[in-house]
Amino acid sequence: MNYNKTIIFSIVAVIAALGVFTVLSRSRLADNSSVNLADLRANADSLAAEETEFDFGAISMSRGKVSHAFKIRNTGSGPIEIEKLYTSCMCTVAFFTQDSKRVGPFGMPGHGFVPPLRRTLVSGEEVIIEAIFDPAAHGPSGIGRIERVVYLEDENGVALQLGIRAMVEP
Repeated sequence: MNYNKTIIFSIVAVIAALGVFTVLSRSRLADNSSVNLADLRANADSLAAEETEFDFGAISMSRGKVSHAFKIRNTGSGPIEIEKLYTSCMCTVAFFTQDSKRVGPFGMPGHGFVPPLRRTLVSGEEVIIEAIFDPAAHGPSGIGRIERVVYLEDENGVALQLGIRAMVEP
């Protein structure tokens, strides 16, 4: 009998401890999220692109890769830390050019190693994000309309999205 009481008491104690932990975690998350949301809104307005979408139109699978350069500027009053650059599909890679120094390629997470970018953009600084799409990457099943995205993510997880489209033909 004492053994059963000990087990029941232990289960009740564990449930109570989990309840206290859950309440404390939620209150900390709520406190932090209000501060982070303000930071996110401030930084979201600080990265600007001359264009956020580009349509290649009709492209031929047999002619090889196509690329487009997006100009990105820090329009904020302070520096922005850019942590990541990645793509939505393995058929697309991106390069980052700052002060004539090109780094990359950066691809799709989960399809090979995607290194962190970790670059700082000072106020007013402009960089180039080059998106390169390989229309042959998906083989014959890749014919038709495509839409891909390149993500440029800051230290707060805010991502500027740069879209490319094309009509892939044989």
